[in-house]
Amino acid sequence: MIGSFKKIAYSVCGVGVALTVVCSSAFAFDIPDNADKKSNPFEVFKFGVSAFKSGHKDEAVKALRYAADQGHPGANWKLASMYAQGDGVPEDDYAAYKIFEKIVHEGAEPGSENESYVAGALVQLARYMKRGIPDSPVRSNPDMARDLYTLAASNFGDPTAQYELGAMLLKGDGVEKNTTQAARWFRLSANKGNANAQAMLGNMLFQAGKTVRGLAMLTSAFERCSDKDCEWIRSMQEQAFSVAGEADRRNAIALIGQH
Repeated sequence: MIGSFKKIAYSVCGVGVALTVVCSSAFAFDIPDNADKKSNPFEVFKFGVSAFKSGHKDEAVKALRYAADQGHPGANWKLASMYAQGDGVPEDDYAAYKIFEKIVHEGAEPGSENESYVAGALVQLARYMKRGIPDSPVRSNPDMARDLYTLAASNFGDPTAQYELGAMLLKGDGVEKNTTQAARWFRLSANKGNANAQAMLGNMLFQAGKTVRGLAMLTSAFERCSDKDCEWIRSMQEQAFSVAGEADRRNAIALIGQH
């Protein structure tokens, strides 16, 4: 449970609190008419996800709120994501923030599948703390963002948190700049398939003179990147290829083919 983690004080609801405190009330909910009120939270969660995928988002919200109120972390996660994206509900980052906070507060049994929700919620809280939320009590706090990323990266081995922590260390953003530690976190994340971390580590290797390995990692990252990140990864990869020799390019492509 979250009580086993170190407590981190931060400002929310206008006062200093700890992650083990939830200062917001639960969302109101109504169980959908065509859902069995005797169903367990997981069944209602599945109903909500199915309704969402089918485009019946009003029904999905009702079911998810019901399951969330019964303590299902997946329902809380889905609701928070909907608020963050404005998908099926009005976009509201602060509402999303409070639900992610609730997920962290409730925690998860070690080794359970629910650990991924807690790790993901820590990452989302860190992102909000890093930039702040306009017109809310949540102010930008890079130091707190770093601590939240560290919890997710160290306690749960979350690859996104590992990448974000590496990026902060590389830039000296909210932390003392440390390229050695940045590379360590990038490597851990890249080994789990994070394309962004793979690109950053590949660029660091290329800049350090390990040309073939760097080019190979940059190219692999570009082949696997998400739509929102492909532009900067492609730019980094093309820049490296433009200054590399033909032999290094061929060797890099050959190295990719071996994996």
